[in-house]
Amino acid sequence: MPEFYKKIFNNNKEWVKHHLEADPNYFKDLSEGQKPPILWIGCSDSRVPANEVTGTKPGEVFVHRNIANMVIHTDMSMLSVLDYAVNVLEVRHVIVCGHYGCGGINAALTSKKFGIIDNWLRHIKDVYRMHKEEIDALQTEDEKQRRMVELNVQEQVFDLAKTSIIQQSWANGKFLQVHGIVYDIANGILKDLGVNFNSNEDMDQVYRFDF
Repeated sequence: MPEFYKKIFNNNKEWVKHHLEADPNYFKDLSEGQKPPILWIGCSDSRVPANEVTGTKPGEVFVHRNIANMVIHTDMSMLSVLDYAVNVLEVRHVIVCGHYGCGGINAALTSKKFGIIDNWLRHIKDVYRMHKEEIDALQTEDEKQRRMVELNVQEQVFDLAKTSIIQQSWANGKFLQVHGIVYDIANGILKDLGVNFNSNEDMDQVYRFDF
């Protein structure tokens, strides 16, 4: 058995031991179900584990991750997670979390060809096209990349609010907030972008559903 693979199982045993010493019912309680207040839509980047950066426990955050934390209206995986989180788990907050230094964002700002992922990156390029004037006015590549991370999160929050899943929840009178935040890998700090939705009132009329 390769050493790193073997290490995973050794770490698991230590992790179980640690939690049982602190609380003998830890895993029994977890096995009885989940009622997380948060759905986290984050990047697949291995440096951004949702529970660790938020200081939350297992069972408190329902997670969906993909490259560059995208909310794409034809992505059935994301929509299935969203529907389950909102309508079954009844989460109260949906968070889109991007991060500075995102490889997907950086790749989308180039003309390089990477393979099948190019089809996914095209959605990020659409965000760049929408904000091209602002991005191109910035002086350095780092500034452009960081701002693109923020704008991408903003657009994904907008796209979340456009879904019938979110709007139906609001129409049913449920408390549900959608937020956009960014994680800075260089210092570990989360930044609230001030992009928040509590209803569809802040959206263009064309995106609002009549229920």
